[in-house]
Amino acid sequence: MTDSLTLQFADIETDVLTGIYSEETGKPQPLRITIDVHIRPQQRYEPDTTLDASKNYMDLKHAATEALPEGVHFKLIEAVADHICETLFLQDARIHAITVKIVKLAIAVDNEKIGITLHRERP
Repeated sequence: MTDSLTLQFADIETDVLTGIYSEETGKPQPLRITIDVHIRPQQRYEPDTTLDASKNYMDLKHAATEALPEGVHFKLIEAVADHICETLFLQDARIHAITVKIVKLAIAVDNEKIGITLHRERP
C-alpha cells in the first residue's frame, strides 16, 4: 500500500471573468473554489517537522486568486480549473495530482451548487 497526503483549501471565494453568455461577459463572476492537492507524504511527521516537509496551504489560495491573470476572460470554468492546476504543478514537483472544484455562485437560485470538478494528474 502506498501512503498519500491530500492538502485541501476549501471554499475560496473570488471573482473571475468567466462565462459564454452576453449577460456574463465583461464583468467578474463570483466563484467558490476548493482545491485538493495530492502529494507523497514523508514516512513520518514528528512534532517538530518543518513546513518544507509538506505544502503551504496559502499556495493553494494564491493559485485560485492572485495567480489568475487579471483581465483575462475564461469562457469556461474548466479553463479556470486548468490554470489553477498548471500553476500548482509548476510550483511544486512533489504534487502528483490535483482536484479543483468550482461552483458558480451567480447562477444559483435556491442554493444549488452548479459547477465542475476537474481532477488532473501530473503527466
